[in-house]
Amino acid sequence: MDINKLLKLSIRAGTLMLQSGAETYRVEETICRICNSYDIDSAESFVTPTGIMVSICANNQTYSLVTRISSRGVNLHRIEEINALSRYITSNSPDFDFIEKELEKISEEKRYSDPTTIFFSALAAACFSWLFGGNWNDFAVTFFIGGFIKILSIKFYKLQINDFFINLICAGVSALLAIIAMNLGFVNEIDKTIIGSIMLLVPGLAITNAIRDTIAGDFLAGITKAFEAVLVAVSIAVGTGMVLSLWIRIFGGI
Repeated sequence: MDINKLLKLSIRAGTLMLQSGAETYRVEETICRICNSYDIDSAESFVTPTGIMVSICANNQTYSLVTRISSRGVNLHRIEEINALSRYITSNSPDFDFIEKELEKISEEKRYSDPTTIFFSALAAACFSWLFGGNWNDFAVTFFIGGFIKILSIKFYKLQINDFFINLICAGVSALLAIIAMNLGFVNEIDKTIIGSIMLLVPGLAITNAIRDTIAGDFLAGITKAFEAVLVAVSIAVGTGMVLSLWIRIFGGI
């Protein structure tokens, strides 16, 4: 049995999960389950939001590998597929070529198209505006603002701009568009429009994972993700507040 290949395949599965937004304890459990499905003595994994370390003991030797995680996003379908694959590996212990092909297939599987993502992001923003008490005018304007800032965020991600600045710019643009719509008479409740738009930027998954990792005992990962969520919230507040403050200073009010 090629222990090095088992090590690389287990880390590949963990990397895909971590990059897709999985909790660190889930990634550690998946890696260990894959490794322990084969004839080894023991396997240990240590995962942080920015790195994976795995060690396998077999035949009186220790094999270790460290991988750096530089990008993270949200792809819950990919996490579900790797979970299903890990359960299959645990039950059947397939050959490594099969696992490699399955992981390659999962990694290359396309997400929803950009137009679909933009439309439903815009609809979600508009629904949040309605949920917070906006009317149909606020709903319609928030729909277009939400779609526009989603387009911006997609373009910025492709340019590999830092998340802090992406959220700051998108929050500022949403506030600016809401103010313009207010002055043109298209919006009745500007606060509902802005809140609905920036809800697309709120780090809900990071907050949830921070709580779940902390409860699971992964305090380092929990604190790291909580700080990440706070940083994103700060960038949203700075972007929105800066635009509102500048508008009031220059034009004397909204």
